[in-house]
Amino acid sequence: MWISGATLFLCIVSVIFIRNQVRPIEQLAEAMERFGRGEDGGLFRARGAREVRGATLAFFDMRQRIKRYIEQRSQVLAGVSHDLRTPLTRMKLQLALMPPSQEIEDAKRDLSEMEQTLDEYLAFAKGLTEETPERVDLAHLSQEIVADTLRALGGDISVEVSGDTATPGRARALKRCLANLIDNAAAHGDQVRVTVRGEEEAVTVAVEDNGAGIPEELYEEAFRPFSRLDETRSRHQKGVGLGLAIARDVARSHGGDIILSKSELGGLRATLRLPRPA
Repeated sequence: MWISGATLFLCIVSVIFIRNQVRPIEQLAEAMERFGRGEDGGLFRARGAREVRGATLAFFDMRQRIKRYIEQRSQVLAGVSHDLRTPLTRMKLQLALMPPSQEIEDAKRDLSEMEQTLDEYLAFAKGLTEETPERVDLAHLSQEIVADTLRALGGDISVEVSGDTATPGRARALKRCLANLIDNAAAHGDQVRVTVRGEEEAVTVAVEDNGAGIPEELYEEAFRPFSRLDETRSRHQKGVGLGLAIARDVARSHGGDIILSKSELGGLRATLRLPRPA
């Protein structure tokens, strides 16, 4: 009886001790996962063993350094944007006051391309990390983007929805991500199919087209900034090669990713996968 009682007592003490040590680790893991999705859960008390408390404090310091870096980068980019847009605006005004000619039209077209390049580069470099996360319905965003694309370009674009497609995220960033995928598909194919599925562990959005597609060995190259893949895609498509780079940057900032594969329509399939929080 003494041995059984002592064993039971030690087991209870061990379970309580282990739970008290594991709970801070679980809390730290949850905070790191939320921060990886762009959410800021705020500070919490560092508890547990000395090593766990040290890891928690190191995470707090790292989070503050990252937030300061993002803030400084945003301020620098805002200054760059202002400094570059001012001379571009003056040049556009000067060209508008000049007598019409073919050279003037060529210069206006070059300025327009410069503005587009500047806008896309700033969007790629800055991102939308300062946006407050909220519950976003990816099916509603996809349908809204498809409606805008049909009004602007026309074509054959369909949307298929199944399951619960709402997930935490930053609405403007996700809308830009989906718009880049859908616009890219519409620019390279006559038929586009968007499939939004809500699964138990994640929400996926597959965008397919019937265009020329991309060779499998160039899938990762397509995500590189300013990569146009002119050998496989049209040389005269608009854009500066930042669409897929921005889309993947947004996806990864939400803890997800974008995977390229061959489409059943004959072209390219871009699949956005955003995991649901535990």
